[in-house]
Amino acid sequence: MATIYDMLVIGGGPGGYTAALYAARAGLRVLVIEKLSAGGQMATTEQVENYPGFDEGVDGFELGERMQRAAERFGAQSLLATVSRLELSGEIKRAHTDEGVVEGRTVVIATGASPRPLGLPEEQGLIGRGVAYCAACDGMFYKGKTVAVIGGGNTAVADALLLAKLCEKVYLVHRRDTLRATKVYEKALAAAENLEIVWDSRPAALLHAERVNGIRLENVKTGAQREIAVDGVFTAIGRVPDTGLLEGQVELDAQGYIAADETTRTSLPGVFAVGDVRTKAVRQIVTAAADGAVAAHFAEDYLNGI
Repeated sequence: MATIYDMLVIGGGPGGYTAALYAARAGLRVLVIEKLSAGGQMATTEQVENYPGFDEGVDGFELGERMQRAAERFGAQSLLATVSRLELSGEIKRAHTDEGVVEGRTVVIATGASPRPLGLPEEQGLIGRGVAYCAACDGMFYKGKTVAVIGGGNTAVADALLLAKLCEKVYLVHRRDTLRATKVYEKALAAAENLEIVWDSRPAALLHAERVNGIRLENVKTGAQREIAVDGVFTAIGRVPDTGLLEGQVELDAQGYIAADETTRTSLPGVFAVGDVRTKAVRQIVTAAADGAVAAHFAEDYLNGI
């Protein structure tokens, strides 16, 4: 007979493998389904410097593999496969994958969210070579340098202010003539002498050799273009949650993230959401890992009828 797992984890990032670790240590039968490699988006980061316990930083791919080994040490299993469909209602939940159908009594959704790209030519190839999407993750690599931040919302402004503390010069590039960020940032923006806002502008091209060395901007009102020498470009124009498999099954918020509070419970009994895919204020590796531990706790309660 086919195994019915106590927990299926969809996504092998820090949230997914932490949920697997805690659940497996509690004696649950756990299967993690990951389509690429352990670590998820974290695996694309060459140097993670803000995860506790690694005082000299750690390669994101290595950290993902360590998390996988830790969960598997306690009996969690891993399946490298792509999920095409989920059936989440009912007592037994099913994941349809290109390796077959697997069943579980609980499901932890850990599919993550991806930064919304600028859509410029060669952008993907320059990730890690001047193109970045997380100031908290990668800002220290640009200490004393010049960078541009693209966006005008709270995330973009917060990133620009963080980078202004590290970098010699920061350009905040926004396509409108007013920021969408809340007014709470106004005083800090005015006080940041090395931060310059470039209004009514959008990025038209990334300038580079081996690494980014500049950006071409286009004024959206006049069409005039200018080039700015920068060492890095941080994009903060939103994120895209990976929730395509869940539409019509669990409640999503207005931005498409899974509506789940700090218990990680979703609108469906026995289904939990962890990490970047759920509604939350801060999306970092450490907060995803915390979600995983919480999900394992409440999944165990669910299985015990609590």
